[in-house]
Amino acid sequence: MDIRDLQCVLEIVRRNSFTKAAEALHITQPTISKTVKNLEDELGVRLFIRGKRGMELTDAGQIVARQAQEIVQSFGSLTAELHDLTELRKGSIRIGLPPMVGSKFFPGVMSGFRQRYPGIAVHMMEDGSKKLEEEVAAGSLDAAAVLLPVSPDLFELYPFLDEKLMLVVHPRHPLADRREVAMTDLAEEAFILFREDFALHDRILAECARAGFQPRVLVESSQWDFIAEMAAGGLGIGLLPETICAGLDPKRVHSVALTGPEIPWRVTLIWRKEGYLSFAAKEWIRFAKTTLAGPAVENAGFQPLPEGRKTDFAGN
Repeated sequence: MDIRDLQCVLEIVRRNSFTKAAEALHITQPTISKTVKNLEDELGVRLFIRGKRGMELTDAGQIVARQAQEIVQSFGSLTAELHDLTELRKGSIRIGLPPMVGSKFFPGVMSGFRQRYPGIAVHMMEDGSKKLEEEVAAGSLDAAAVLLPVSPDLFELYPFLDEKLMLVVHPRHPLADRREVAMTDLAEEAFILFREDFALHDRILAECARAGFQPRVLVESSQWDFIAEMAAGGLGIGLLPETICAGLDPKRVHSVALTGPEIPWRVTLIWRKEGYLSFAAKEWIRFAKTTLAGPAVENAGFQPLPEGRKTDFAGN
């Protein structure tokens, strides 16, 4: 028994005729008769008898027809919902974004995606790169924007930003008017850092250690604007990406190039190589990649990664 057998039964009931049902289903009358006979043999009951008004259901046939109606309707709903899903009329996705990337650019990505696919629900998690990487690896998130490096064996990567960190200080700070500052110049400063679950936290500590000192950490935060405000208040120094620094008020904070060494800020989209990705998640990734490669990136203050460098960071 399959769905076509049940559809034949319902069409015969609707038309009161094997011949008319066969015409409606675009099959021959012997074919529909054979279908009913096979179904009767399988169920061990008679489904139809010839009455005064055409083909009539037996008691057993009435039960089969009633159940067939529900099954065919459910099958129709199933195929309609699957069609909506594959045509991206419905679905849900889970996306992770770090605060700096999310606040500066991804509202535009989310808005554009929402306008194109209003039936798809987008659930967003905002956290540090380390936490987001863990969530994607565990399958709790479909995709996320994180800092490089990440494992190219575990994730598919789409690097799209390549910037450096800059020193952020109060305008009257002794280092504020320098063209560039070496890490060794920061040994005596009070640092305002990102929290431990942010990749930049470990990156900055590692560079300080490489420069020969352990930084004095005044406070840790998950918000780049809080770090900037603390620096503007003269309470310590911050290290923020070029994009963020470009949007800060130069009357309140100065941004100085950091050298010896430079600290990269390289951002990539990641999603698992293994595991299921829904139609909606695949389309969000495609949409985000297209948007990140387009002029909207430049309009948001970002510098898109040159095409030839997209695979340079996996081992860095």
